[in-house]
Amino acid sequence: MANSKRTLFLKRRLRVRNKLRKVNAGRPRLSVHRSNKNISVQLIDDVRGVTLAAASTLEKDLGFVGKNNIEAATKVGAVIAERAKAAGVEAAYFDRGGFLFHGKVKALADAAREGGLKI
Repeated sequence: MANSKRTLFLKRRLRVRNKLRKVNAGRPRLSVHRSNKNISVQLIDDVRGVTLAAASTLEKDLGFVGKNNIEAATKVGAVIAERAKAAGVEAAYFDRGGFLFHGKVKALADAAREGGLKI
């Protein structure tokens, strides 16, 4: 029986997160979620189990509500870098989840790097 797209996505997400747990040196995790209409990112401290900072295209002040394109992903990446600095975070692990590292996810990561966040 062939695996469904959803099953493959979940397997890929678990594989990525398990690798991150092995190499995590106490740094927070930058977790990305991409839907058909929006893109969001969270900076998560797994030791304490809290979200340190978050950004999403659902925020009205970003001006990209309901848009999920490379331009919106770049803006969200820049905003999360600013908020991470404000939270006192300089380095994090990039958790792409089950999403492939190209297009919008890559644009978000590159913008966060340009904003000064070490990923």
